[in-house]
Amino acid sequence: MSMRKAAPRKLDISLLWKIFGAAFFVYLFFGFMLLPCLNTLSQVFTANPDDPLAVIKFFFAGNMPSFVWNSLKLAIALVVTVNVVGVSIVLLTEYFDIKGAKILRLGYMTTLIYSGVALVTGYLFLYDNDGIITSWLVKLFPDMDKNWFSGFNAVWFTMTFACTSNHALFLRNAIRGIDYNTVEAARNMGAGPFKVLLKVVFPTLIPTMFSLTVMTFITGICAMSAPTLLGFDSINPEIVRLAGSSTADEAFPQARAALLSIILAIFTIVLLAILSAYERKGHYLSVSKTKAKLVKQKINNPIANVLAHIYAYVLWIIYMTPVVMIILFAFQNHSAINLKSPSLDSFTLVNFVGTQDYEYMTSRGKLRTRVGSISGVFSNQDTIAGIRISFILSALAAALACVIVVVAVNYIFKHKNKLRSTVLEYSLLFPWLLPTILICYSYRTFFNSNDVWYVFNQNLYYRENVRLLIIIAYTVVKLPFALRMIKASFYAIDEELEDAAKNLGASGLRTFLKVKLPIVLPSVLAVFALNFNALFTEYDMGATFHSSYGKTYAMVIQNMTYEEGRDGYNVNATGRRNASTVFIMGVSGAILYLVYGVGARDLGERLEIRARRRKRLQAMKLRLTPHKAKAEPHTRS
Repeated sequence: MSMRKAAPRKLDISLLWKIFGAAFFVYLFFGFMLLPCLNTLSQVFTANPDDPLAVIKFFFAGNMPSFVWNSLKLAIALVVTVNVVGVSIVLLTEYFDIKGAKILRLGYMTTLIYSGVALVTGYLFLYDNDGIITSWLVKLFPDMDKNWFSGFNAVWFTMTFACTSNHALFLRNAIRGIDYNTVEAARNMGAGPFKVLLKVVFPTLIPTMFSLTVMTFITGICAMSAPTLLGFDSINPEIVRLAGSSTADEAFPQARAALLSIILAIFTIVLLAILSAYERKGHYLSVSKTKAKLVKQKINNPIANVLAHIYAYVLWIIYMTPVVMIILFAFQNHSAINLKSPSLDSFTLVNFVGTQDYEYMTSRGKLRTRVGSISGVFSNQDTIAGIRISFILSALAAALACVIVVVAVNYIFKHKNKLRSTVLEYSLLFPWLLPTILICYSYRTFFNSNDVWYVFNQNLYYRENVRLLIIIAYTVVKLPFALRMIKASFYAIDEELEDAAKNLGASGLRTFLKVKLPIVLPSVLAVFALNFNALFTEYDMGATFHSSYGKTYAMVIQNMTYEEGRDGYNVNATGRRNASTVFIMGVSGAILYLVYGVGARDLGERLEIRARRRKRLQAMKLRLTPHKAKAEPHTRS
């Protein structure tokens, strides 16, 4: 009798948990994904109650279509140049036998350790009207326009080399995955290296190239940091500008921002739909059963070989020049940076740590001193505050995204081929359909109110609350990437291990913590690291939520560009900006090394490294032992 009574109680508790979980999921999805975006859509048609189409009419009557066209023009141009440069750097380092390929690869992959606002400010340091290279060029060509590096051409040039990171990662893996047997067979039939490249290699890269092309187009059309800093009128900077405007300044600013956000969303959804339809076709390639590792191809034509080497090193110089100059001038004092003339005598650490007084001559010829106006990254109050807030918000959001996705993916695998697991998966992928700026703008307008009941009528855009809003936005934006990566790691779990744990009486929670989580933990930590890396210097969301209480590190770096020397303070803003970029490179480089270096090693490699360390320690002990043995008789005597 007692056993029969216990069963319904257990069933009731299980049912309650399911109801609570479903309700909580609906609360999160509708509250923080769907409703804010629907509110943005409604703004377009409710801005003028008398005419629902007033905003759309205003759009076509004004200059707003030019912003859309500028973004489209940039995206189309980037598809061409980014693919040309991206394919070039991969072929030069992975397919063709080019001297110094390892050094070239390191240069080409520098965009992985600094990007966004840090990269753009680095290019400004070189090519701006008072930049290093521009100053050198003006000495050679006095009639040259100092303001040549601005507008569309500057954005196009900068983003062409900034957006090849995906090629360096994904296309490189695709090249390495080519079966060399097919290449060798074509060579044996008399085909030259370039014909083999066109007829054998490129067809195998089409799926990867298609994906990279779509992602490049989306990156171009949603560009933010480069157009903002380089003065190019595109969609995203205009959305941020309109979001901070009011009806006293111009007509329908919020509704126009909403309309531009929706246009971006339409482009993104259409492109991702095309990409998904293409991927569903399969595109499988037949290869031999014994797959051979690709051997680099020599360029037999001496002229072509020389031209390929020249082209490879010209690209390397373009990639490396900003990095070298930023690092070099990060350790130079204010006068050396102003004169663009580095020297050992000008070496300083003040751009990183410490403060200095600044002496200058007034217009009346008097010597004045500004106490502590020169300050380093880790001694400047604004910079330290930006680093602190970005570090905390990025770490919390990256961790929260991983926790949500791990729990969700465990549920999805537990309930395979069921409707509720499919709904959960596509709900977490929903933010991928929308541009980041639309999600952030929707949050900024929707939660900037005391009437949203499901956040307890709290204004999340008010004062310190904006930090919570940034964490939520960061988390939502990173959910799709975390889902794709962590879901792949769950396929490595052997179902027999889970069955064995259940047979031993372990509960579902205990099985998850003791069996599943240790297996997927390396992948989870890698996703956490990559998400943190991306969010730490994130610009788009930082610009949208920018306020005195939510001033992220990227916004601090941007402000350095405009604040140098203002009222006699921030005198060494350029040097501190360079030092900030070096700091970002260090953080990003360390994280990438932990993910793709240490984290990518399998158990055998780790044991081998450990064995080598032990041998080195033993060898050191053996060298020291004879000295101790000789010293003993001497001390005894």
